[in-house]
Amino acid sequence: MTRVDFYILPSGDPDARLTVACRLAEKAWRQGMRVYLHCQDAPQRERLDACLWSFKGEAFVPHDARETDAEAQVALGLGDDPGSHNDLLINLALTVPGFYERFARIAELVVEEPSIRQAARENFRFYRERGYPLQDHRLPRL
Repeated sequence: MTRVDFYILPSGDPDARLTVACRLAEKAWRQGMRVYLHCQDAPQRERLDACLWSFKGEAFVPHDARETDAEAQVALGLGDDPGSHNDLLINLALTVPGFYERFARIAELVVEEPSIRQAARENFRFYRERGYPLQDHRLPRL
């Protein structure tokens, strides 16, 4: 069954989610997992792309837009088609994507910004009502 982890960040900055997404993607990629980062919109995906290039001075996470390279080990996507990815979904959208069930793990990233926090509560209820095992991780300041 899919495992769902909620990462709670002590920040009101929505872009703090991108830094955590980069860290999670790097860790999963190093473990040989295929990672799909589901973005809310094109501007968020552009910021995430830039962050993956620079979030860590000594590290680089090879990645590509899902539409450019469907087989990229780390893919940044929009819309309803994660391609053949099914290991880790990092959800940066405010709703649960329709394809969530195909993934072994899901990461939901939460900051103290009211609209993101409310969306996370609704996503938590969604998963809980369907019986998914839920974990929350309270992260220290970045």
